[in-house]
Amino acid sequence: MSLRKFVPLLLAVSVVSITGALAQAPAPNTEFKITKVTPEFQDTPTASGSYNKKSTRPQKWLEIDTTFEWQPRLKDPKYLDEVTVNYYILLNNKGLVEDKEGTMLTATVVHTDVGQGKDLHSAVFISPRTLEKYFDGKAPTNPAQAIVDVGVTVSQGGQVVADFILKGRQPWWTNPVYKPTAGVALSKSDTPFANLAWDYFEPLKSKAQ
Repeated sequence: MSLRKFVPLLLAVSVVSITGALAQAPAPNTEFKITKVTPEFQDTPTASGSYNKKSTRPQKWLEIDTTFEWQPRLKDPKYLDEVTVNYYILLNNKGLVEDKEGTMLTATVVHTDVGQGKDLHSAVFISPRTLEKYFDGKAPTNPAQAIVDVGVTVSQGGQVVADFILKGRQPWWTNPVYKPTAGVALSKSDTPFANLAWDYFEPLKSKAQ
């Protein structure tokens, strides 16, 4: 075969190979999906016992309940050792604190032994006293008063695989005008709700792990 005939043939084969490679390229990760984020107030849980302290009226904790799913294309693995859920909560306290844009609370919750399924749950909680602090002594009484927006991301293997914004469309928490405040929004294990609704939420990775 002459060189003149060979070159066009080589180019044609290359185009077909590249096209085939593009067609076989992996699709974006669709195994994870956040389906719902629900802010709601929960009363401080109480329990009867011999602890002799004056009973007080239960106060209100702000809970951010995240519903997500993991539906891999393959049956194995059936469980993941670690899934991280990151929270970005913009409080509706603009003008009440030094931060001109309001306070952005951040939290990271690590779950372990996460199984395949649709109705998986993660959550963080903000204590009544914390709400009082960031709202100038008068805690809000409903989610609309408490928050401007909530952003949630799910990470697996060090990469973000799903995100959800309660009201907005863009990941507003990446804007440098919002200064993150960590250690205030609490994992369930650090609250009075630790031993409640055990089967509702995905298992939390212990600090020892």
